[in-house]
Amino acid sequence: MFKRALGHLVLKLSGWKISGSLPSQDKYVLIAAPHTSNWDLVYMLAIAFVLDMRINWMGKDSLFKPPFGFFLLWLGGVPIDRSKTNNVVQAMADEFTKRERLILAVPPAGTRGRREYWKSGFYHIAKSAGVPIVLGYLDYATKTGGFGGHLTPGDDIAADMDTLRAFYGQQHGKFPDKVSRVRLRDEGGAEPSTDGHA
Repeated sequence: MFKRALGHLVLKLSGWKISGSLPSQDKYVLIAAPHTSNWDLVYMLAIAFVLDMRINWMGKDSLFKPPFGFFLLWLGGVPIDRSKTNNVVQAMADEFTKRERLILAVPPAGTRGRREYWKSGFYHIAKSAGVPIVLGYLDYATKTGGFGGHLTPGDDIAADMDTLRAFYGQQHGKFPDKVSRVRLRDEGGAEPSTDGHA
């Protein structure tokens, strides 16, 4: 109840609105794009609070130590211990197997600054776990955030990326010059990131 009221307050004060239908699936990878500002997390969580969604996101385990660790867990953080495994894709795929419900929000650019390529981890996590990818977005031009449908990763990664390009080409980040290209480094056979940065 508190979260929903807080979410409504944030959206009302900032002039943001929610668009699109809440996904019915219990497990999926939620793309968080475009990502150009720290405010993106605020609005994403506000929307999640209003819709009573439990969104999870990845963070290195050192972030979850006292005194703020409990708060980050409350916000949906999933600690990743990089000393035990450097394969974040498999670690998160395993999390999907272990949990009855999991909505994993991933900003594919991996940073608020402009990148020439998205990281491929979000795609390979979804494919390895056998879950869909939901197109979450924040459009600062219209102050609208929500969902633009979903896709199930197939055998043609370039075709799947064309679908994402067509959608995200219509969305505007807070800082347009920092919006990353919607492209993987090698769409002909992109390999999952295993360096701890999915």
